[in-house]
Amino acid sequence: MKFLKKNLLIQIVIAIGLGSVLGNYLPESIGRIFSTFNSIFGGFLGFSIPLIIIGLIVPAIGNIGKNAGKLLLITTGIAYGSTLFAGFVSYGVSIATFPNILSLGQLGNVAESTKNLAPYFNIEMPPMFDVMSALIISFILGIGISKGDFKYLEGVFNDFQNIIMSLINKAIIPFLPLFIFGIFLNMTYNGQVYVVLGTFLKIIGVIFVLHIFVLLFQYVIAGMISKQNPFGLMKNMLPAYFTALGTQSSAATIPVTLEQTLKNNVSPKIAGFTIPLCATIHLSGSTLKIVACAIALMLVQGQSIDFTVMVGFIFMLGIAMVAAPGVPGGAIMASLGVLASILGFDTEQQSLMIALYIAMDSFGTACNVMGDGAIAIIVNKISKNTTEAETVSAS
Repeated sequence: MKFLKKNLLIQIVIAIGLGSVLGNYLPESIGRIFSTFNSIFGGFLGFSIPLIIIGLIVPAIGNIGKNAGKLLLITTGIAYGSTLFAGFVSYGVSIATFPNILSLGQLGNVAESTKNLAPYFNIEMPPMFDVMSALIISFILGIGISKGDFKYLEGVFNDFQNIIMSLINKAIIPFLPLFIFGIFLNMTYNGQVYVVLGTFLKIIGVIFVLHIFVLLFQYVIAGMISKQNPFGLMKNMLPAYFTALGTQSSAATIPVTLEQTLKNNVSPKIAGFTIPLCATIHLSGSTLKIVACAIALMLVQGQSIDFTVMVGFIFMLGIAMVAAPGVPGGAIMASLGVLASILGFDTEQQSLMIALYIAMDSFGTACNVMGDGAIAIIVNKISKNTTEAETVSAS
């Protein structure tokens, strides 16, 4: 029971399985109870998203800006570039692949089905401000804190971040399996569940291949820059990869990632700086998953995909990933605001995204962690070249 209580993936798998079966047998009166819970929880989730955005993004930007030396800017730039690369590769592969393997437009919008389990009542929870306002406020405050000496304001938002993390861990994550159960119960009731499950399996296969390609690309680049064998570098990082598969947390894997990075001839000073930083700001694996899942859901629901909109989405998603805490499910929680504001995802679409993301969370985290090792190798080489150039210039 302790294992079940701590393992969100197992809980979600059970929720999907039960919802897919019981939707055929439960009386409508019972199903409506779960629909009522979903209505209330969905409203609460919608209310919380702007607060989550502010609580995560403001401290992230503010803290990154502190002591913003050249090495920090270089590492952040490489991490953001790697995240964008993963996002655009995922977009290209998804657009080329998914229309051929998914049932386009077959799902429709879950909320618009004529045979849904109606809730007994609703509780209106309008958010204090919309998602885009929350993003703009976050950037203004975060950049302002990073550039000025606002110790009190910085402390307030660091404390607010702790409150938001507590909200996520104690009031949102524990109820997600029940929320997802209710959604799959409703989809079984209205006959859409098999399309969704088939979509899940196909997406997972494509994303697994994608994350292997991204890792190979990252280490080929790192190998070329450092003049080392990329496959040897990857081999040294495998313990971190497999640790991340188990922990589902970049932060929890830092000790192993750090130890293995040192074996790739990275100086302790650079490794000690880049690995903890990248555990927070480098989420290429998470980004490629979110982009692929979003495109897949839009296709099966018959929504049009505009290239310019997706470009803006990927750039904003890369910024949102900076605010993602290095804990299980942190990236998808940080991305909900971007999904809502740019792609127009409602709470039910967001819950499907959460279910898809959690189903592959281990592989995404492992991709993030392995990528951190590649970035450390690149930064180490840049640092060496800079030091050598300064030495020559001084002499």
